[in-house]
Amino acid sequence: MLHLILLHGALGHSEVFEPFKKELSKYFTVHTPLFSGHGDREIPETRITIKKYTEELQEYINQEKLNNVYIFGHSMGGYAALCYALKHSENINSIMTLGTKFDWTEEQATKESKMLNPDVIAEKVPKYAELLKKQHGTKWKQLLPEIAEMMIDLGKNPPLKGNLATIHIPVQIMVGDKDNMVTLEESVEVYRSLPSAKLAVLPDTKHPIDKVRPDLLLNMMKDFWNLL
Repeated sequence: MLHLILLHGALGHSEVFEPFKKELSKYFTVHTPLFSGHGDREIPETRITIKKYTEELQEYINQEKLNNVYIFGHSMGGYAALCYALKHSENINSIMTLGTKFDWTEEQATKESKMLNPDVIAEKVPKYAELLKKQHGTKWKQLLPEIAEMMIDLGKNPPLKGNLATIHIPVQIMVGDKDNMVTLEESVEVYRSLPSAKLAVLPDTKHPIDKVRPDLLLNMMKDFWNLL
């Protein structure tokens, strides 16, 4: 069987892939690792950075002895996948990203990070606070500032900037037309910077993966990976 890794986004969880696993399991052995700090995984003693998450992906691939692996990454998961491909493309068949933010600047990251105040979320968006607690346990309030710091670090040192032309494996960049975090313009720019890329804009699609129609995304995957 071919191996497919599904990577969740920052503050996300591997359970978001449940609606897709049954169908994808017809074609792949499906892997849904959790990044540290998420789900039942502890927050690392060292700071959370995109470098740390890229290393965790590398460790998982090495541990499972995976080769010619297919990767789908939502949001930050897509960023980590491409960072991994910068150094280890020999292990990867291809990558699909959805709703991945590429245009990180210090100003933008600081603005985004301010929205991750746990007390404000608990007061203003209680349903989201409950979801975070359900997915990550009581440590969700500690995880938020860690992710905020990761965003600021990304703004200061975006590792993909200027390096995309070195990734020669097939990549499909996808963005929802109603994504309020990722612009179509930044997605197009990255698509044009990658030597072997495709671009897809998903209609009537917002940023959270649980708002994406499973049949739409599955059809995109089947088309890109020639599973039809």
